[in-house]
Amino acid sequence: MLVKFGKSGWISKARQQPDKVKMVLGKARSDGVAATYDAVKSKLDQPLALGYCNVGRVAEIGSGVEGYELGDRIVSNGKHAEFVTVPRNLCAKIPASVSAEEASFTVLGAIGLQGIRLANPTLGECIVVTGLGVIGLMVVQMLRAQGCRVLGIDFDESRLSLARQFGAKTVNPGAGEDVLEAAAAFSRGNGVDAVIITAASDSDEPMRQAAHMSRKRGRIVLVGVVGLNLMREDFYEKELTFQVSCSYGPGRYDPKYEEGGQDYPLAFVRWTEQRNFEAVLDLMASGLLDVKPLITHRFDIEQAAQAMDLLTSGEPSMGILINYPDTVDAGRLAKERKVALGTANSKPSAGNVAFLGAGNYAGRVLIPAFAAAGAQLTTVVSSGGISAVHSGKKHGFVNASTDAADVFEDENVDTVVIATRHDAHADQILEVLKAGKHVFCEKPLCLTVEELKEIEAAKADRPDQQLMIGFNRRFAPHVVQMKELLEKVDQPKAFVMTVNAGEIPPEHWTQDPVVGGGRIVGEGCHFIDLLRHLAGAPIVSHHAIALGDHPAIAVRDDKATITLSFEDGSIGTIHYFANGHSGVPKERLEVFAAGRVLQLDNFLRLKAHGWPGTKGSRLWKQDKGQTDCAAAFMEAVRGTSGPAIPVDEVFEVSRVSIEVADALKK
Repeated sequence: MLVKFGKSGWISKARQQPDKVKMVLGKARSDGVAATYDAVKSKLDQPLALGYCNVGRVAEIGSGVEGYELGDRIVSNGKHAEFVTVPRNLCAKIPASVSAEEASFTVLGAIGLQGIRLANPTLGECIVVTGLGVIGLMVVQMLRAQGCRVLGIDFDESRLSLARQFGAKTVNPGAGEDVLEAAAAFSRGNGVDAVIITAASDSDEPMRQAAHMSRKRGRIVLVGVVGLNLMREDFYEKELTFQVSCSYGPGRYDPKYEEGGQDYPLAFVRWTEQRNFEAVLDLMASGLLDVKPLITHRFDIEQAAQAMDLLTSGEPSMGILINYPDTVDAGRLAKERKVALGTANSKPSAGNVAFLGAGNYAGRVLIPAFAAAGAQLTTVVSSGGISAVHSGKKHGFVNASTDAADVFEDENVDTVVIATRHDAHADQILEVLKAGKHVFCEKPLCLTVEELKEIEAAKADRPDQQLMIGFNRRFAPHVVQMKELLEKVDQPKAFVMTVNAGEIPPEHWTQDPVVGGGRIVGEGCHFIDLLRHLAGAPIVSHHAIALGDHPAIAVRDDKATITLSFEDGSIGTIHYFANGHSGVPKERLEVFAAGRVLQLDNFLRLKAHGWPGTKGSRLWKQDKGQTDCAAAFMEAVRGTSGPAIPVDEVFEVSRVSIEVADALKK
């Protein structure tokens, strides 16, 4: 599916993702066509690592991980790569009697096993399996191991033959055989107890057939992907149960389980993703699950592109294996995490800049901004490596790496841009400062007051090193114009900032108080800084209130009103709302001062009311100041100007943002 999607054109991609098309159209209406085009182009340009079934040996063990030793053979759902980093709950040890080739089918087997668990078959029941691909044939064997009678449905005679080899009865609708008649005979006229659909088809026929062949109160479980235009009568009269199976089992898509390593208590959740992996491996070890007949092709990693071409060619295939070199000194190679991409350009006046983080925002906005500012791009680092190599080649970096130490220890690097997840910022800032380098950190600076104090102390010991946070809105051309106008007004101002932030699921990492810090710390700080900058005076007090508790609102602190009081008597209100409509522009700022008003709409249009000689202006393309922000920072690094943002304001806004977020949580 992913290979076909990647090879398709823009029109085909749009047809496959109508929900994304609506989002794009909404963004175009609010942010402008040019900004939307850049965002879409960048998103489609991002590489996506393929695969989730692999076998290897443990080359290195992360801190706090127990139960594994160096050299252990394990199976995991990591990406296809020579070296993968896998959380502890997404891998399992391989029994000695199971070969690496067999074990590589474990994750696929777990997908089928989860479907079986949802169908809840009992000894002697008759079950239909529709679709006899790799997962379907594994499901057939696992059902047979559970003492069930199995009827397999497929159009491919070779797959039907394998199903019969595994002990199933079969029916081939492509050969004119009547599926419903076969199911009626197979169930002795009673209707089948359950149907597990492991097919991939746009047709609604698999679901219709499943309903018609089921007995009263039968069960239907969808593991594959088929048409779902269901007829109520088919399900109503028999009181059928229909359920869609979610991948490998409980824990899937739960970041605390998958990424955080928090297991579910066995007494309450007997079969998790990892325990399903182990169950499949046990079936292989016992001989009850035989995947060797499912292997049709083998390729070395050097021919992986040919394997992917085969996958989408239409040529008959099932289990396609990719073999990697059996490197003896894997532990040593696992630590060699830097890849040379090119040679440094001769730019003596430019800072030598390294990037920590190569995600969408870094690749689309920050890296091009620093390149435009004349930075010598040295090393780009990402945890997975793929995005680092992609961004490195695209933007002309000298090296790509997965190890931040390559940056800290590189004497040729004098400046580091931090664009990683929020929980990593504080430690990375401290490491960079200790290494004697300048720091540009994409917001936020840190997540707690304690971290902020450490950073302040480290910076105080290093007055000559630049430390700046990416408060780019200060540098937007319209904001620069507003600042010039407001500096001429010797009266307090009133600011109203409205942010139509848009909903983010509560399970998203930015909502996690430990990882992302929440949206006020992660994004709301932008607007606190913007008002602080335009007021030109310190914040002396703040107050915040969120929406009231309601069962329909999972997260409340991203639907809040924040009020700020400034030392010069100015006041500011920030309405940060995640419960609005996407068709409304994201950001609107209004300033009331001395009988005059400024209105800034989404960094596209500035209106001025009552300002002599000023009518405002409109841009052809949204400009939030990212390019000018990077340029101002690089000038400070080169010593041609002072700090782009006074460091005391960086700390002030960071502290207020954390305090506001804490108040909203309480």
